[in-house]
Amino acid sequence: MNTNVLLLTPPFTQLNTPYPATAYLKGFLNTKGVSCFQVDLGIEVTLELFSKTTLQSIFGSVEKNALNFTENIQYILSKKEEYLNHIDAVIEFLQGNKDAYIEVIFYKNDLPRASRFNHLDENDWAFTSMETENQAKHLATLFLEDLSDFIVECIDEDFGFSRYAEKLGMSANSFDTLHTRLIEPPTFIDDIATNRLHAILEQSNPQLVCFSVPFPGNLYSAFRCAEYIKRNFPEIQIAMGGGFPNTELRSLTEPRVFDYFDFITLDDGELPIELIINQLNKEKLGDEPTLCRTYVRINNEVTYINNCNEPNYSQKAVGTPDYSDLLLDKYISVIEITNPMHSLWSNGRWNKLTMAHGCYWGKCTFCDISLDYIKSYEPVAAKLLADRVEEIIKQTGENGFHFVDEAAPPALMKAFALEIINRKIEIEWWTNIRFEKSFTVELCSLLADSGCIAVSGGLEIASDRLLKLIDKGTTVSQVAIVTRNFSDFNIMVHAYLMYGYPSQTVQETVDSLEMVRQLFEAGTIQSGFWHQFALTAHSPIGKNPSKYGIKPILNEITFANNDIEFEDETEIEHSLFSDGLKKSLYNFMHDSGFEFQLQEWFDFEIPKTTVKSNFIESSLID
Repeated sequence: MNTNVLLLTPPFTQLNTPYPATAYLKGFLNTKGVSCFQVDLGIEVTLELFSKTTLQSIFGSVEKNALNFTENIQYILSKKEEYLNHIDAVIEFLQGNKDAYIEVIFYKNDLPRASRFNHLDENDWAFTSMETENQAKHLATLFLEDLSDFIVECIDEDFGFSRYAEKLGMSANSFDTLHTRLIEPPTFIDDIATNRLHAILEQSNPQLVCFSVPFPGNLYSAFRCAEYIKRNFPEIQIAMGGGFPNTELRSLTEPRVFDYFDFITLDDGELPIELIINQLNKEKLGDEPTLCRTYVRINNEVTYINNCNEPNYSQKAVGTPDYSDLLLDKYISVIEITNPMHSLWSNGRWNKLTMAHGCYWGKCTFCDISLDYIKSYEPVAAKLLADRVEEIIKQTGENGFHFVDEAAPPALMKAFALEIINRKIEIEWWTNIRFEKSFTVELCSLLADSGCIAVSGGLEIASDRLLKLIDKGTTVSQVAIVTRNFSDFNIMVHAYLMYGYPSQTVQETVDSLEMVRQLFEAGTIQSGFWHQFALTAHSPIGKNPSKYGIKPILNEITFANNDIEFEDETEIEHSLFSDGLKKSLYNFMHDSGFEFQLQEWFDFEIPKTTVKSNFIESSLID
């Protein structure tokens, strides 16, 4: 195989499904006749790490120091043979290839149980409500998490199933910390990754390797793999794009980054990659190559080149995502019981598609609305979307779709649902939305008929004053009605929840929690997740912080620039609320704790709520 381009996702993103960026690019390059090969290095490293052969080596290397480890690790070491005997079969079961193993996992109860199983009895009421297969998957998940704890404590403290050395990419205004780590010897996991990478490079023989780096937890591995390529395959050119550079590297001035990468691209990757390929097909790069939104190093200085007059490709022209080359039958379905939406996210393999590029609302003050992936809104026609669904089903054999929109437009969702129903396409699908009034009973019924099983949306802070300050365009009463409409048709609703927004008072945090309690008790929301407000450089608040009563703490930027520390005029320590908010939400998601006074969730004094006890009930009646 002689491949022009290798598209690569570095470790780690998800266990159950590939991150879609490389599939999108491969689909586009197909339209240009460019030969390319794609790899999810994360799943390949995971499968090698969690294999009998590798674990046997790890156990052997740490056994002699057993007494230096915690009691939990000593227990795992004492059960070494049981872990080794089960690991390959557990992986195969979670890949969907060995249903008979349910008997071993569930009925015979043969798996060793370290600390991750300690809370199983506490969660019995949630666990026993699962189907047998999902109970077995959850037990197998806990088995893997125990082994993950073993690896973290004994081999590599930076390991995580969906991230690696994430702290090195978080708020990394300077490249120094990451660079210091990169000049250290590779880790055990690094060696697995680069050994596999070596074999892939020899097989595919690329002219250009394109790393898609979506998150901080992929950054270190991308640099480590790029360093390996530079050292062992110096003739290969290397580019990096994706979510991390798109948000974090817009102020890049650090030339050492280009010891690892030749090109770093921003925003939509299709045109930048096409122009890089065009340049590489010339005999040599000129002093001023024609490039689009691309950083290069010239005379040891970082230079941003955007001298192409061509517009971005339309969504119609980018082609259908192509999942070929990826090991689709090797991904691992895991199940957690703490959060229904997270369980949906991680159980089963979902084809990823987009209904619309960008966000049709584009006003929320905490959001990076100045960046292209949000501000440049362009929907895909419903017929073309249905065509792509049919094409991907034929290719992958899977009929589950996660539409990874910033906010799917209601009108397009309706048109798509009608297209799916008219074509008699059998799918299950879910997406992210805004809680718009447009989601009427009739529309939610239609969406359910088309196979929609879940939606997620930003309730953010359940306070009308703060929702207005956010410019969310919704009210709490409106959210209650819309979520009820979805829930009445068994479409699961997940709410993104926020606390610590600028000017938010303690009373507003308590009242927001009461609103959330009532929404769950009314059965309009089934899943949620609290996160503390984070100030980002590309949001309206980040661009005009004084308007919102905060003072940013600014550092010199040579590398990453997105999350910004700040001081709030309220001087409230919002992080104190974290445990109580999460504890109460966990119970609400499992239909428990509604009768508790809000004070019972916190170990410090909070004011009583000012929200009427029947506020949501009244909203639903009105």
